[in-house]
Amino acid sequence: MNLLLRISALIDAVNERVGRSVYWLVLVAVLVSACNAIIRKLFNVSSNAWLELQWYLFSAIFLLCAGYTLLRNGHVRIDVLAGRLSPKAQAWIDILGTLFFLLPMTLILTWLSWPYFLHAYRDNEISGSAGGLIFWPARLLMPVGFGLLALQGFSEMIKRIAFVTGKGPDPIPRHDHNAEADLVEEIRKMAESKQ
Repeated sequence: MNLLLRISALIDAVNERVGRSVYWLVLVAVLVSACNAIIRKLFNVSSNAWLELQWYLFSAIFLLCAGYTLLRNGHVRIDVLAGRLSPKAQAWIDILGTLFFLLPMTLILTWLSWPYFLHAYRDNEISGSAGGLIFWPARLLMPVGFGLLALQGFSEMIKRIAFVTGKGPDPIPRHDHNAEADLVEEIRKMAESKQ
């Protein structure tokens, strides 16, 4: 189990580094979008390359940060039932969900998207729009993004197995309060300060 936990830590470090690097692309995407809009309005000049670059940046952010989001436990969960279970029962749900849903889906999508990248790269495929960009960088994002998500799913499964077997800490941070309770408390304090 110690070897698996070291592999998990390595996967976590890779997704942490990728996520922290890629989320700066949000700023780049906003700047490209703003500059494109300003130039189009002021000078009545537009370029399909700038529009496609925005699409590429959004794709990079979404696909390359999926593993980072899983590492940070930031994916949407519906905890109506699972939230009432013990942390170990929740870990078992995560293990089974990862094993039977997340890993098969990410591995299949990685495998299926790889030929699309190879075709675009080999044929130097270019957008059909005038002034458009080459396709292979955008097509490469799919297998890489789903590959990173699969690796992070494997890492999360290792951490949860270690937790349920007593060989590791609970990988999900637990809070005694929630956002709704914090909001209610903040509204109560504001109401009291106005009186």
